Amino acid sequence: MVGGWMITADASPERLDPGLRNAFWFATFNAFSFQMVLSSPMFLYARGLGAGATVLGLIAGMMPLLVILQIFSAPYVGRVGYKRFVYGGWTIRVMFICAMAVLPLLGGVLDKTTRLALLLAALFGFNFSRGVSSCGWLPWITALVPPSIRGRYLTVETAFVNLASFLVMILAAGALGSNPPEWRFAALFAFSAAMGAVSLSFLKRVPDVETPVEERFSHQPVPWGAIAGFAPFRRLLCFAIAWAFAYGGVAVFTVAFLKQLGVFSEGQILLVTSATFLGGLASLGLMRERLDRLGSKPALMLAQCLCLVTLAGWTAVAGRLLTPTLALVTALAMLSGLCGALVQLANTRLVMGIAPRMGRSHFFALFSVVSNVSLGVAPMLWGFAIDVVGSLERRAGGLEWNRFSLFFSAAAGFVLVASVLCRRLEEPEASSMETLAREVLIQSPQKLLLRLWHRG
Repeated sequence: MVGGWMITADASPERLDPGLRNAFWFATFNAFSFQMVLSSPMFLYARGLGAGATVLGLIAGMMPLLVILQIFSAPYVGRVGYKRFVYGGWTIRVMFICAMAVLPLLGGVLDKTTRLALLLAALFGFNFSRGVSSCGWLPWITALVPPSIRGRYLTVETAFVNLASFLVMILAAGALGSNPPEWRFAALFAFSAAMGAVSLSFLKRVPDVETPVEERFSHQPVPWGAIAGFAPFRRLLCFAIAWAFAYGGVAVFTVAFLKQLGVFSEGQILLVTSATFLGGLASLGLMRERLDRLGSKPALMLAQCLCLVTLAGWTAVAGRLLTPTLALVTALAMLSGLCGALVQLANTRLVMGIAPRMGRSHFFALFSVVSNVSLGVAPMLWGFAIDVVGSLERRAGGLEWNRFSLFFSAAAGFVLVASVLCRRLEEPEASSMETLAREVLIQSPQKLLLRLWHRG
């Protein structure tokens, strides 16, 4: 019992509604859309308008930071309906993308500072509408997907998103090339708006569900304190905060670091970014049915280990211990993408299992707010710290300690904290990380070799 809400498992049959295929296509076209305006293409465009590390951190942090609006919108989701709530917000998002597509064409009318300010305003509107409406997504999908196959559903959805993100980054890399004129950014943002409109057509076909009667008609105050104090949920929140500070600034400041090096063109940087999504796509082969069978904790622990390796590699590159070849930075980007996908999958599955049916929207809202606000604050603070360090350079321990090598090593410190907190998570039926590692590194390769041997 949490704040008057009884925690019970869903009793739905263990099969997927055929209409949920539309959710996979929605996720695909949505990824075609948002990756253009929330990741490397937008960072590169903002950098071209003169944005420093602090502003880039603001752009990266705006989307997760505005998820705080879910706290205020959660009481209304049940009354409006999950589907209607999400569809309305996503429609408004597309309108703001259209505004972004116009800005690069105004170079002859507005100076760079004005265009950067208008870009930030459009991004704020985009992320504001997303922050409000995303409150309905997780409870909607949780009601549609039976508990025993949620890991499989999330893995497949993640594969669709990462494949789409990989393809769209390849497209962006080819479109931008080296020293791109601003009209090419306008074309990419217009493409983003078109894909957003297509995604809405699939979102409309996802089956609707009845919201719980208690959510539709309850006017009692939400027991946020009791929800946050529920031990399994509180521990997950603590882990999510630590992970946000470990991983929250990696994507944006990796792009900034590669841009500063002057070794890679914009197109090559986007190719490196695309490798991040190949890493995320690899989570499909790595986890698949294992997430439901072995649990979320082993996946989270494996992600922490891989993330330490990744950040150590970036520290060595930024500290001039390793030469920044395209092959090396691409491999690091792939590992980073795999880590991010594993944590997102495992966290989402874990909170789906913890949240009760009654009051589910509020559990999901609080989890989304805490984890995303942390992901929003992290790049802002990291960006400010990077700007403060500035051009300072010192050599010690075989490394050059500059603003980026310090950033990557500090992020690795937060990974260690996250690893400790991960061990405290409550998941009674979860296996150990050693079991997962044994399956991935020993048993799966052995099975593959046996199949090849018999075919031969």
